[in-house]
Amino acid sequence: MKKILLAGTILILGFAGVIPQLLAEEQVNSLRGDHALDENSIEPEMKNWQLDRDPIARDHVKQPPLIPHKTQGYTINLKFNKCMSCHSWTKYKDAGATKISQSHFEDRDNNVMANVAARRYFCTQCHVPQVDAKPLVENTFQPLPTVK
Repeated sequence: MKKILLAGTILILGFAGVIPQLLAEEQVNSLRGDHALDENSIEPEMKNWQLDRDPIARDHVKQPPLIPHKTQGYTINLKFNKCMSCHSWTKYKDAGATKISQSHFEDRDNNVMANVAARRYFCTQCHVPQVDAKPLVENTFQPLPTVK
């Protein structure tokens, strides 16, 4: 029994020395191209956020509306939601903004609540601002005629 334990320990220690050596020889490249991970990465080009504009058309029925303005610097945390300063039911008219949907006041059991439901409170989970940039990949998607 002691011989088997000793042989197993020697095998484990042998693999422990060989495996890291094999992994060290493998070259891992960045998803950004043929830049090794230890090289300085290329700083991404900054995109221009689109200025405030009319709501952006949706491409499918259940698509959350896109944000037609920049949101950089907006605070959304447990105590404050900057989006509500314009999109709440009490302020949207004065701000000229789109009113938050009634669906955001329903919990997962469809109970209507007085405040925004916790699962809908963090707006940028679903709603995203747009930048003025060419698409990353070619896209030939066409929405259904009923959505247009």
